[in-house]
Amino acid sequence: MRKKFLEFASEDGATAVEYGLITALIAIIVIIAFGFLSNPVNGLFSSIVDAFESVGKK
Repeated sequence: MRKKFLEFASEDGATAVEYGLITALIAIIVIIAFGFLSNPVNGLFSSIVDAFESVGKK
């Protein structure tokens, strides 16, 4: 009985779960970062478009 329990107590599954948790944490951090950076990047591109439009009108 103990031998069967030790076969199921392999650390391979725990390692896969840990990698999954790390991947999920990184994904959450990236989503939050995109949320915070969306307004400044949008403003930057808007100013670039405005600069090109003003050059084209001259």
